[in-house]
Amino acid sequence: MTGSALLNNLTTRSLVIQLTRDFFIGNGYLEVETPLRCPAIIPEAHIDPVAAEGQFLQASPELCMKRLLAMGADKIFQICKCFRKEERGDRHLPELTLLEWYGKGHTYLDLMVQCEGLFRHIAEGLGMGEALRFQGKNISLETPFDRLTVAEAFDRYTDTTAEKALSKDRFDEILSFEIEPYLGTDRPCILYDYPAPLASLAKLHPENGRVAQRFELYVAGLELANGFTELTDAGIQKERFEKENRLRSQRGQSRLPLPEKFLTDLKRMPDAAGIALGMDRLVMLFCDTLSIDTVVAFPPEAL
Repeated sequence: MTGSALLNNLTTRSLVIQLTRDFFIGNGYLEVETPLRCPAIIPEAHIDPVAAEGQFLQASPELCMKRLLAMGADKIFQICKCFRKEERGDRHLPELTLLEWYGKGHTYLDLMVQCEGLFRHIAEGLGMGEALRFQGKNISLETPFDRLTVAEAFDRYTDTTAEKALSKDRFDEILSFEIEPYLGTDRPCILYDYPAPLASLAKLHPENGRVAQRFELYVAGLELANGFTELTDAGIQKERFEKENRLRSQRGQSRLPLPEKFLTDLKRMPDAAGIALGMDRLVMLFCDTLSIDTVVAFPPEAL
């Protein structure tokens, strides 16, 4: 990529970030900052944390933002750096920029509508109207976005079920190769109601305890966001963290300390919903590029 092309993408990146801030501030959200380095983070079997002088660099600001909700915050958002060990590829960076937002009294259904509003606000601000041009194809941003349950997606695109895929430890593989390429090709797609074992921080569905109130947002086969109605039961949350640590042990990974201060504050946290959206990938869409390296000033290999 030439220097001028990179600078054009960085200009678009700056505008996308500005428009994102405009959207949330205009909707009454408070922008917050929380520490990047913490003594305890979310124990997750599929993410290895980056150690930093006896502590950990955050993979997400989730725990601290939820503690702010417990302190009385109403609607908050943050754009920050996060870190994922050994994540690298055309769509992955070990140091990424993440947008997270939380709303008191909201559910994952509210987050879906907010995603629609955010996308349309950015597209309008960039002069794109109601369609996103990506890799030679128009992707409509008319609302509502497509909605598809995980069960429906497995039924439509595979010869198995989500439950069977989980039992064989092939859920992520099948989702990535057989389902994701078909999601969001004509308009953004919201894939929702994930199997309960795949949503350690989300509330279960009130009418179907086998699934959780979790969704992911896809555009052009690219996963952009992961949101859910928040679990607020500290006892259940601790059990889920301990389960993740057991999985880590089974996989030969080190156990992680439990975030005890978060679990204490969780007892006071109100009902809420929260979501993380990858800003680098979002910029990829609006820059019409398939490589995450082309939307950051310096990919790691250039340092």
